[in-house]
Amino acid sequence: MNLGLKGKKALVMGASQGIGKAVAESLIAEGAEVIINSRTEGTLKDVCDEIGAKGYVAADLSKVGEGKRVTEQASSMLGGLDILVTNTGGPAKGTFSEVSNEQWQTDFQSLWMSVVESWNAALPKMKENKYGRLLLVTSIAAKEPLAGLTTSNGLRAGLSGLAKSVSDEYAAYGITANLLLPGYTATDRLKNLNLSEDKIKEMVPAGRLGEPKELADMAAFLAGETGSYITGQSIAIDGGVLRGHA
Repeated sequence: MNLGLKGKKALVMGASQGIGKAVAESLIAEGAEVIINSRTEGTLKDVCDEIGAKGYVAADLSKVGEGKRVTEQASSMLGGLDILVTNTGGPAKGTFSEVSNEQWQTDFQSLWMSVVESWNAALPKMKENKYGRLLLVTSIAAKEPLAGLTTSNGLRAGLSGLAKSVSDEYAAYGITANLLLPGYTATDRLKNLNLSEDKIKEMVPAGRLGEPKELADMAAFLAGETGSYITGQSIAIDGGVLRGHA
């Protein structure tokens, strides 16, 4: 299937490993020109060379203003921006009583304000071009809270409402905004937990961990012409973990 991504210009955040890297690879495989981002410049350079990205911008998205800077710099490097994939790592665990005010502020900047900053930077030009794809990688915690992930549960749930508001406002300009909700996925972070096969089958109806490429291919579908009529949606790629209604 031709997704209509050849020559499209994309920025993928959090792309040095795991899901973000897989999304960048899927977009590149479909002919998109991709800039990648993560915190560590040395790692980014290696990944950039490995997957054939057009370039990279190192930044810590938990710092104020970095979402805007990365987006503007990537747009300048590519000569425009058609696709923006926002993706940040999961915050530290903690019950409500354990989370400090400082941690709330850090996670709010990383999970929420970095998205607002980057969308504000990208949307005016997308609107002018009558084309844009905003993809936000979050978590199934956006729909069903996960034990001990208080800041993630609270902040990611709110992003669903933000995406719906933006999708309503910009749909007439050929711009879509969708959330991708990964479940238990075979990233390094999860692999390090050394979950037994029995435990995985207990957690996931599909009986296995998801592969980053499975989410990445959905991202590529939504990023292309194929996703032009899908907007304001929160799509779980979770092997059936979510039990509530869509």
